[in-house]
Formats: sequence, structure tokens, C-alpha cells
Amino acid sequence: MKQKAEPKQRLLDAATELFFKQGYHATGINQVIEEAGVAKASLYMHYPSKEALLLAFLQHRHETWFAGLHAATAKAKSPGKKVLAAFDYLQQKNVEEDFRGCAFLNMLSEVSDKEKEALAIIRSHKNELRSFFTQLLHEASPAVQTHVYLLFESAIVESQLYRDQWPVQEARKMVERLLGQK
Repeated sequence: MKQKAEPKQRLLDAATELFFKQGYHATGINQVIEEAGVAKASLYMHYPSKEALLLAFLQHRHETWFAGLHAATAKAKSPGKKVLAAFDYLQQKNVEEDFRGCAFLNMLSEVSDKEKEALAIIRSHKNELRSFFTQLLHEASPAVQTHVYLLFESAIVESQLYRDQWPVQEARKMVERLLGQK
């Protein structure tokens, strides 16, 4: 028999699913508690506020998303192939997550300037993604590095909007041409 996770992990798992699928503001604390199967006291023992749970969600999502990205690109032999594998990873995430898009951009639309810690995590995630491409493409010009990052980001948003893979596929083709990978 599979043992249930500890209450703190169950709360994070429930918040992760609900915040990503429904949004932060549309998800109530009582729903998180119910989905996690914990007492209200457990929530406040581990996460003193809904915002603390949001920060934990963002940090957890950052770690798991980048772990997946690194795993998806690890087998590629060249920097250009690693970049293309990153676009393949986007297609995989679209399928797995029903075209929900970027958790960080989704949360960006819900947080205000007052939620500085959440904004800092979102910016940090995007800076790390940009750095990922910059490091892979260190021999390319800064303009190419920036174009690849922006194509990646726009592919995320547009595939969410259209609930289709074509934006990722088209962006990948542009990157292939940009990097001379064909």
C-alpha cells in the first residue's frame, strides 16, 4: 500500500495542481485544504499565508520545470541540438499539461507589484531560462541568443492561446534556420 505524503507535501501538490489549472485568485485556501486532505491547522503550520503557498508553488515549479528541461536536452550532442531539444520539451509539456502554458507568466498576470517575492521568483525563472540559452549559444551573437529566447517564450504563449503545437513547431523551424541546424 502506497503511503501518503506528509501534509506539507500534500498541500504543495494540491496548490501546484490548483494554482496551475485554475489560477491563484480563483483557488481558495479551503479548496487546497480539501484537495490535500489536511486540517486547516496543518496549512498554517507549514504555510503561514496563501502567498507563502504561492511562493512555495513557484519555487517548486521552477525546480521541476528546469529539471525536466535539463533532462530533455542532456542527450543532445551540440549546443544547437540542445536548443532544438528545448523546443521539443515545450511540445511534451503542452501534451502533459493540456496547453496550460507557462506557470510563471500565468501567475504574472495575477500578482501585483505588492507581491515582490512572487515577482522576484518569476523574474529569476525567466532570467535563468535566458541564461540557459545564452550559455548554450555562447559562440553566437547576443542578438541570436536573444532571438532564440524570445522565440521560445512566444512559442509558449501562442501554443497556450491556440491550444496547438504549431507555434512551437514554427518557432523551432525558425531557430533551426537561425542556427543553421537543418
